[in-house]
Amino acid sequence: MAHRVTLIPGDGIGPEVMDATLKVLDATGVDFTWDRVEEIGTAAVKAGHEALPEAVLDSIRENGVALKGPVTTPVGEGFTSVNVAIRQALDLYANMRPCKNLPGLQTPFDDVDLVVFRENTEGLYSGVENFDERLQIADSIARVTRAGSERIIRFCFEYARRHGWEKVTLAHKANILRSSSGLFLEVGEEIAPDYPDVEYEDKIIDNMAMQMVTHPSEYDCVVTTNLFGDILSDLGAGLVGGLGVTAGANIGDDEAVFEAVHGSAPDIAGEGRANPTALMRTAGMMLEHLDENDAAEAVREAVRGAYRDGKVLTPDVGGSASPDEFATHVAERVAQGAERIAQGAEREA
Repeated sequence: MAHRVTLIPGDGIGPEVMDATLKVLDATGVDFTWDRVEEIGTAAVKAGHEALPEAVLDSIRENGVALKGPVTTPVGEGFTSVNVAIRQALDLYANMRPCKNLPGLQTPFDDVDLVVFRENTEGLYSGVENFDERLQIADSIARVTRAGSERIIRFCFEYARRHGWEKVTLAHKANILRSSSGLFLEVGEEIAPDYPDVEYEDKIIDNMAMQMVTHPSEYDCVVTTNLFGDILSDLGAGLVGGLGVTAGANIGDDEAVFEAVHGSAPDIAGEGRANPTALMRTAGMMLEHLDENDAAEAVREAVRGAYRDGKVLTPDVGGSASPDEFATHVAERVAQGAERIAQGAEREA
């Protein structure tokens, strides 16, 4: 049976990296029916619609899963972030950012393998803001709820247990933000005993940032509130080569949106210089979510293999290949990997 998935190419380099990723997904042999949505963000606004048309949300609700490219968000003006709006409209409370080294890609460390779990709907991104025009004072409220804290922390522990991770680290600022961050920490301490097979620790956020850039190999699963998670997940991406090679997912109880977390890079759109790696790795996460585990592994290993031999890479990581050339190379590796998996399954049978 085909998986019906909402497809959002995005803008800027989005359509290029999406086409490249679809070529790789096609090589897995998994059957997809794509519900393609073109008008979103800038394209929708130019057509006289809302930046996030209700039809986009309806499609994701109906299909349950979306694969999304980058969408431009104006800085300080224009419409608000489409990414944030989707997360809040669909209650996609768990943002996941795996940060894992790619072989052959030179980075400060070669043993990074961790996942940042960011609460995705509350905190300082909850949208509770006030501005006093007379006094020129701006207030933003970091709204943290017990229910919201419980579900992201438990989501992290469940993931750790399911994937065999040894440790969960909760990052907070409870020494200063005693009510909001203090509640998050309190909930973590209450939940941790339910998972005796997973080591638990907490760290103050500034120390956590320092530890991640000095001893990243000591961390497995890191869970934290919205703003802190936004910062730590980018920090983690920087440890493994940047946002251009890092996958991301937003998951709720009913829907999941898998997206490239990098920007739309309109300055290089159409020039054949975009790197599809992040979206390809994101597609691997989507395959796992759909229980297509063999295909997910084939995509992961194909990308790693391409970086390991270093012969066909995009310009930002030292190569000269276009997005399509890189995709063709990875797709060939995926097909070979899928064939080996199928042969192994036949032998076991």
